[in-house]
Amino acid sequence: MLTLATVNGEGMPYVANCFYAYDAKRNLFIFTSDLTTRHGAEMAADGRVALSIVLETRVVGRVQGLQIVGRAEHGDNEARKCYIKRFPYAAMADLEIWMVAPTMMKLTDNTLGFGKKLIWQSEE
Repeated sequence: MLTLATVNGEGMPYVANCFYAYDAKRNLFIFTSDLTTRHGAEMAADGRVALSIVLETRVVGRVQGLQIVGRAEHGDNEARKCYIKRFPYAAMADLEIWMVAPTMMKLTDNTLGFGKKLIWQSEE
């Protein structure tokens, strides 16, 4: 599950939780969202988004979380295949597929030491 953050035209933020698949070959986070939802409409109007993925744990030394900034756009056929592979039951649904290409990712990984952060920045 990822948390998706969008913003409307007046600058009001909004968050939603989405099941996701990851396309490692293309470095894309893939999820579904209907255009009738608030976050779907906001992504269609302004593709700038933020994502957060956190490994659930109660042990501080095992905390791992990924914060992502990127651009959301409508998914292509490869993205659809990737999502369906992860969630086969979704094959029968009429899905609005989205994909986010990250421009920055920050991983907090306490298994490497308390508060250890690794940052990746796109060269584009």
